[in-house]
Amino acid sequence: MDRGDFESQVVSVSALGDPLRRALYEFVVSQPTPVSRDQAAEGVDVARHTAKFHLDKLEDEGLLEVEFHRPPGRSGPGAGRPAKFYRRSSREITVSLPQRHYDLAGHVMARAITASQQDGTPVVVALREAARSVGRTMAAQVEERVGSRPKQAVLTQAVSDVLTDSGYEPHGDASGLTLGNCPFHRLAQEYTSLVCGMNEDLIQGLLEALPGTKLRARLDPAPGRCCVTLGTEPDRTAEQPAQQGTPGG
Repeated sequence: MDRGDFESQVVSVSALGDPLRRALYEFVVSQPTPVSRDQAAEGVDVARHTAKFHLDKLEDEGLLEVEFHRPPGRSGPGAGRPAKFYRRSSREITVSLPQRHYDLAGHVMARAITASQQDGTPVVVALREAARSVGRTMAAQVEERVGSRPKQAVLTQAVSDVLTDSGYEPHGDASGLTLGNCPFHRLAQEYTSLVCGMNEDLIQGLLEALPGTKLRARLDPAPGRCCVTLGTEPDRTAEQPAQQGTPGG
């Protein structure tokens, strides 16, 4: 989830902070068929114009969707204009603080299990490859942002931005990137070795697909952050002349 999506979803959820609006939303989604304004107004015992105002706000925030048709039993030229009916939005909204992405973990694990069933690969091996594959997909997002042959600082910032979108909360310093949040926190607490390994493989897949970066992933668990850190690789070419001129080298 990028920053714009996060802010949009926070705003959408905040629309339910109004008790009447929340009551209308709960009424609509509890019905087996789309609901008219009159039905919603009657369902929560408010005036029709009040129901209309709040229902349209819920539509604006992406929490409800609408369709237009004539009420049952009314058809033909004299039936009037189609009425507006509300139903639950197909959009999925999930807001967690700090950000968690259990859907991403589920995607990686489902992919690994499917591969294991299809070709007999041990599930742990399949999980490693699935995580690295997702990392390579993230690398493609980095490349879209930076173009060809970017400077190291630009590339590092793009990696940081993509990891931010996935909930890792990276913080840059002289040694590389520290990831302030684990998007799979609850899973990592119970299945530490499995999930930390998946995190490492995912980020390793990202970095390996970016040959220009000096960042390297390593397991470095500590309280209050992700178990993986990204350190910078030394510039070997800069060291080479000094090594050649060292006596007894």
